[in-house]
Amino acid sequence: MGCSVAISLSLLGLAPERKVKCDNEYFVNGYVFHTEEYGHGRKTYNSGVYIKGSTSSEFEVDYYIRLEEVIKLQYHSEQNRVFLFKCYWYDTTDRGIRVDPHYGLLEINLKARHRNINDVFIFAKQCQ
Repeated sequence: MGCSVAISLSLLGLAPERKVKCDNEYFVNGYVFHTEEYGHGRKTYNSGVYIKGSTSSEFEVDYYIRLEEVIKLQYHSEQNRVFLFKCYWYDTTDRGIRVDPHYGLLEINLKARHRNINDVFIFAKQCQ
């Protein structure tokens, strides 16, 4: 279901087709991601997404999000499409995440929603 075709900037400059498709799952970068709604009540699913951060400062910030929707935008042909994830962002400060000192596992406070994120969409190809 993944898209490996690069879209030219000239096509992105045009508006996508008016018909938008939403899915419950998407395969990208070796992972299958599911929306939170799709996974509700199932024994296993993956709605958690990690995005490796990069900033212009010396501190690199990673992002942790929960997938709410998979959106397919098509630009004038089936080969020219972009997949976006609509996400719920978690706070990555000390209040939102911590590393377990014994096991080294990352724990995310699911009640700590990031307050300063205005854009809820990311490119699916950014996700791990």
